[in-house]
Amino acid sequence: MNAIIVGTGLIGGSMAKDLRCKYPEASIFGMDASEAHLEEAISLGIIDGIAGSKEFSEADIVIVSIPVDAIVKELPKLLDRIGDDSLVIDAGSTKSEICSIIADHPKRRNFLACHPIAGTEFSGPSAAVTELFAGKTNIICEVEKTAFKLQERALSIFSRLGMRIRYMNPEAHDRHIAYVSHLSHISSFMLGKTVIEKEKNERDIFDMAGSGFESTVRLAKSSPAMWTPIFQQNKENVVETLDEYIQNLEAFKQKLIANNFEGIYNEMDNTNKIKLILKGIPQNKDR
Repeated sequence: MNAIIVGTGLIGGSMAKDLRCKYPEASIFGMDASEAHLEEAISLGIIDGIAGSKEFSEADIVIVSIPVDAIVKELPKLLDRIGDDSLVIDAGSTKSEICSIIADHPKRRNFLACHPIAGTEFSGPSAAVTELFAGKTNIICEVEKTAFKLQERALSIFSRLGMRIRYMNPEAHDRHIAYVSHLSHISSFMLGKTVIEKEKNERDIFDMAGSGFESTVRLAKSSPAMWTPIFQQNKENVVETLDEYIQNLEAFKQKLIANNFEGIYNEMDNTNKIKLILKGIPQNKDR
């Protein structure tokens, strides 16, 4: 297998590591806006070298794992460079604008729009880990627009990496992911902001912060360079989810003001079912 990783950070680097494990004969080359990242990825053995014209023309798969604003800009150029039988996949957290920008590209059939639901709050080649994608869901959009033999190649690779596949249209993807991913990042960033502002007056606040705070604010360590374009591209859905979230926060506040602790208990008790939903246990909506 000949593979090219465009963006050698957490996602791209982890994908390269897994390809190396599952396809020991693979030649893996990289492309990155950061020369330091390329050098680090080579020194860590994540990639074999820097991708050039020869590597692009011979690539079996090109994995694009860069911020979504860069994907929109670079994806058409990458499709221009590949051979007729090359497969290009992305790992962007938004899908509508990405799919739209290459809708009429002559090599649209070579592209498969993907979003592997995996990652950590860390970034850069050193953050790459093996088996990051094992057991994780990979959302595929507009699969019917990809050449069938390239679909088969992609699904074979995803299967070897242990990924579960779900198919959605780009609009549904962006709407749903705003709730389960984008909102949680905003909540974490804003919780971190609130505590940082309070810490200016109460220096010991972090001494009192326990594991609950640490786990809740973990996502605030994520890269602003990656997340700002995500919020920009999915602005409409993110604003809608924020409206609902703010309404729930305000309702909780009003229960506190009114000493309605029975109502607070019931709210939390009803919300406890989220742990069952996350385990895939169906809930009776009529209950």
